[in-house]
Amino acid sequence: MLEMRIDRDEQVALHDQVAAEIRRAIAEGEAAPGERLPLAKDIAAILGVNKNTVLRAMHILRDEGLLEFSRGRGVTVVGAPERGLVVSQAREFMSFARRYGYRRCDVLKLIQELP
Repeated sequence: MLEMRIDRDEQVALHDQVAAEIRRAIAEGEAAPGERLPLAKDIAAILGVNKNTVLRAMHILRDEGLLEFSRGRGVTVVGAPERGLVVSQAREFMSFARRYGYRRCDVLKLIQELP
């Protein structure tokens, strides 16, 4: 089982804390690529949170490329934390660019023009 802790007094949302703990576990080798994670309901029971909080965290990590959901196989670690960080930064950059009027195609063109 993964070593995870959350702090209800922290300003960070619970699902973000759970996602951060799973990222940390992957970074420290507690959960290696190809390894299945415990069920969301089991993680929720250990942390004392709702199962949906854990599922929301897992969906964030899936979108970052760290986890894969497979019917019948559960949730598997598929990526390294570095990839997740790059995806997270790319999403943040796209959000920043969008606030300044750049569309996705504009940003891609700018990136392709970089030396």
